[in-house]
Amino acid sequence: MAFAQGSRTRLAFIPEVIFGTTPATPTLVTLPIKTHSLALTKDRLQGEDILGDRMARVDRHGNRQAGGNLEVDMRAGTFDAFLESAMFSAFATDVLKVGTVPRFLTLEDAALDIGQFRIFRGMGVSSASFSVAPNQMVQTTFEMVGKGATQASSTIADTVTAYTESAPFDSYSGAIYDGGTTSGDVIGVVSSMSFSIQNALAPTFVIGNAETPQLEFGRAVVEGELSVYYEDAVLINKFLNETESSIRLVMDAPGGGSAYTFDFPRVKYNGADAPLANPQSRMITLPFVALFDEDTASNLVITRE
Repeated sequence: MAFAQGSRTRLAFIPEVIFGTTPATPTLVTLPIKTHSLALTKDRLQGEDILGDRMARVDRHGNRQAGGNLEVDMRAGTFDAFLESAMFSAFATDVLKVGTVPRFLTLEDAALDIGQFRIFRGMGVSSASFSVAPNQMVQTTFEMVGKGATQASSTIADTVTAYTESAPFDSYSGAIYDGGTTSGDVIGVVSSMSFSIQNALAPTFVIGNAETPQLEFGRAVVEGELSVYYEDAVLINKFLNETESSIRLVMDAPGGGSAYTFDFPRVKYNGADAPLANPQSRMITLPFVALFDEDTASNLVITRE
């Protein structure tokens, strides 16, 4: 008897045109992933009858939905469809801004060694989180929420193609800017940066169907945090004086050749703690929120090169 091995897993996707419907004759594209937790979950309906013997008679399955996290190392080109889903928009001339049109995907989780396939439909990025720190790749987590899932003994794909071959971004290639985009605005003392895009996707269940007919969503909340070495009062004063600023994060592939720039054109720092934690270097923690910027018409702009 063979058991499914993680090393024989293939995760692939295709964008949907209609929510919850895989396009006909689909061509799936594989994804390089570290882990995923995709699953179908169901609510339970439990009877509350009391019959004197202390035992339940009724336990049924209720509303169902799909969801889970994809943990990946960020690469150029490979995850553009997921960035577009997170931003409710599409790249236009290599520029992606926050929009208002949800974008959904079909995902196929293939256990190739045992010939079993789990298909997740109507999957959207409820949140995308990014972590940039020394001695690691740019770690990204896509939190997915979707319509439902099925099990099959064969792939849904007519064709499966490889992902775009590119090296993962790391913390040694690229730069972080505050307040501008010239060399003088580069922050050279950043220990780490993290940020997320939160869409709050959720099912909207109705009578007569265990699966949601659509997903509701909230505002695009973009927040993050910088951790920098305490060398002066510049960033602390921006918090104390409630001075708005901007942040630019450039992710470069090792050796150059491709880059993604994340622009937060209008940010406000909402803290500047500088605790004494040990005898070593002191750090400033700067949580920030990205707000709508009139010039760019977005609170986050992603540019690919």
